[in-house]
Amino acid sequence: MKISYKWLKELIELTETPEEIGQLLTATGLEVEDIEEVESIKGGLKGVVIGEVLTCEKHPEADRLKLTTVDVGSGTPLSIVCGAPNAAAGQKVIVATVGATLYPTGSAEPLVLKKSKIRGAVSEGMICAEDELGLGTSHDGILILDTALTNGTPAAEYFGITSDYLIEIGLTPNRADAASHFGVARDLRAVLNRDITLPSVENFKTDNRSLSIAVEIKNPEACPRYAGLTISGITVTDSPDWLKQRLQTIGIRSINNIVDITNYICHELGQPMHAFDAAKVTGNQVLVQTVAEGTPFVTLDGQERKLAETDLMICNASEPMCIAGVFGGLTSGVSSETTAIFLESAYFSPVWVRRTGQRHSLKTDSSFRFERGTDPNMPVYALKRAALLIQELAGGMITSDIVDLYPSPIADFEFPVSYAHINRLIGKTLEKDLVHTILNKLDIELKDITESGFTAVVPPYRVDVQREADIIEEILRIYGFGQVELSESLSSDFISEFPVNDPEKLKLRISEQLAAKGFIETITNSLTKPDPQATLGESLPGETVKILNYLSEDLSVMRQTLLFSGLEVVAHNVNRRQKDLKLFEFGKIYYENNGKYVEKERLSLFLTGDIKEENWQEKSREVAFHDLAGYINQVLGALKVRSVEQQPADPNIFQYGLTLSLNKKPLVSFGLIKSAITKRADLKIPVFFADFDWDYLLRQYDGKVEYAEISKFPEVRRDLSLVVEKQVTFQELQQIAYKTEKQLLRSLNVFDVYEGANLEGKKSYSISFILQDDQQTLTDKVIDKSMQRLISAYEKELSALIRK
Repeated sequence: MKISYKWLKELIELTETPEEIGQLLTATGLEVEDIEEVESIKGGLKGVVIGEVLTCEKHPEADRLKLTTVDVGSGTPLSIVCGAPNAAAGQKVIVATVGATLYPTGSAEPLVLKKSKIRGAVSEGMICAEDELGLGTSHDGILILDTALTNGTPAAEYFGITSDYLIEIGLTPNRADAASHFGVARDLRAVLNRDITLPSVENFKTDNRSLSIAVEIKNPEACPRYAGLTISGITVTDSPDWLKQRLQTIGIRSINNIVDITNYICHELGQPMHAFDAAKVTGNQVLVQTVAEGTPFVTLDGQERKLAETDLMICNASEPMCIAGVFGGLTSGVSSETTAIFLESAYFSPVWVRRTGQRHSLKTDSSFRFERGTDPNMPVYALKRAALLIQELAGGMITSDIVDLYPSPIADFEFPVSYAHINRLIGKTLEKDLVHTILNKLDIELKDITESGFTAVVPPYRVDVQREADIIEEILRIYGFGQVELSESLSSDFISEFPVNDPEKLKLRISEQLAAKGFIETITNSLTKPDPQATLGESLPGETVKILNYLSEDLSVMRQTLLFSGLEVVAHNVNRRQKDLKLFEFGKIYYENNGKYVEKERLSLFLTGDIKEENWQEKSREVAFHDLAGYINQVLGALKVRSVEQQPADPNIFQYGLTLSLNKKPLVSFGLIKSAITKRADLKIPVFFADFDWDYLLRQYDGKVEYAEISKFPEVRRDLSLVVEKQVTFQELQQIAYKTEKQLLRSLNVFDVYEGANLEGKKSYSISFILQDDQQTLTDKVIDKSMQRLISAYEKELSALIRK
């Protein structure tokens, strides 16, 4: 944001230099990024003076050049070679002396004057034309001035060149109150303990009521306050030089006197305004309302935009005229033919303006301020100030009373503040009177003052001050961070013991493990569309968390699962012929449970396409369930999770799959996603998905590292085939085996499963058992006894039939 030092001095008395003001503002939280001297003519015409041509003769070596001597008031006349056809003795002219820097019109490079020789003749400067000074575009000849002028008079003085300092502030989003010269002056008032002088509006009066325009707010939520008046008999023309220069200093292009005044007020007071051609206000009626979805509207830039039903518009009796708080319309604005205007000054909801601006990709000075929050108590004063300026610069009469609709005034923020808390957070005891003075200078009133504290009454324009800690921050930034000495005895509220397991390190460990297996990490948006989630119903945890002020329907709810955002990534890649995917994401899900908001960390895996590429040794192979199961086991193994229970995965999500639980609480669900879900994501290929409860998984990791000596004695493998009921799972076979043979059994693995017509209602498992004794080599007798115990257990508990 750009602030003029001279403009600032009109609002508050300043004896400090621009650099000192910059340091003060930075110290109070308004970071000054740059201070630059600016002139109404670039360079300020330094080293350029008025001179008198004493002699003018033809150059002996050049037909178009002349040799002149010029008195510039320095005592010794200068010899200057001049090429202007209109140069003559006796003229008063503008002379750029050696060392002067000019910025000619249309030139990208500055012109630095040096003593030189031109065709053998010494030249000690330059007699200037209009364009060479940067004053215009004419190069017909040198400027010829009144002969009564004094030689040596600075050209800057003659042309009325003004200089100023531009202070550029990096305004943070929370400090909307400082988005104007008045706003910055308020901070300086507090830190310097000086008063602000705002321009008087005492002379404002209604001249007659010949042009009244009715106003109706149909959406008070989007527009809590709307004020306006009419001014008739104006002349739309160029602005005076002082107004042009003031706007030019802060980077605003002059349009005409009416538009320039509204821009001036916006940057002076922080109150955006808009002037409508009163002749275009059909029916003498202004309606603040929304319009039908898809209504076409042409904005000032000539672009036709399709309006949404949530775009707040300023309309006349028949059509929209302006996007409220954002951008004006092409046909309703002020033009050179305008003789009467309706002047608007309003307070629009930041949420509505922000949403509309983003939807239409529009950023204006008005939307910049409205979407951060303006002062709802400023519109009427700003209206009077602008009306008086318009009468001064454009003539006319105020032809209506001020219409001020404010159905539900925005209240001040009130909350208690404790002196003890102020001193504790600042780290220093401040005098109560000093605290009161600082807050009063910041427009924060105090009431119910006691020995222990007070109630702070904060004006609504300070949207960033809404709690006790904010008040203390305001006191500290004005008092000065540098005035708080560092305590000799430092203390902290940090815990003295830190968790054994660093969640971030474990996350990084698993990420690196998955990346080593060829997975690519993704990061997706936590905001999503409601429709896909709604299809899962009770399969999702809790209730959906809805965004109150969402930007679009596609970003209107918080995600309750990583499934759909992950499928969008899969679809994005598949649509670009990248179907062989292994993706993972650590992300949060959100839901509401019994009135409380819940936030959980999840880990998702996605597999699709071919698991192996074709090569000269083997053919390509599509990803399968057991591939995903293998990656699941690796993640669980890395976190030392064992002895999990298996159940079928949720049929609302998975065509087939498993849920692995610990203590009856799910750790991970994985399998093939139902085709009905993938089709909604425009995917026609199988997609495998795993969903880990990462928070629960982390709690199972104890961080201990266990080491075991490699046994000197060999392992023995024995195979067994048995027929059991069809519903018996391999997990049940595992549990029985480990329970029966605790000492020698190291592992077991299925290498074949058979189901067929000859085994109706049953299935056959072929299992390999690995046996080992760390103390001795196993004998056949010991091995046979161990296998017999396993067979007996299966026959007893599962009525298994052992296949020979």
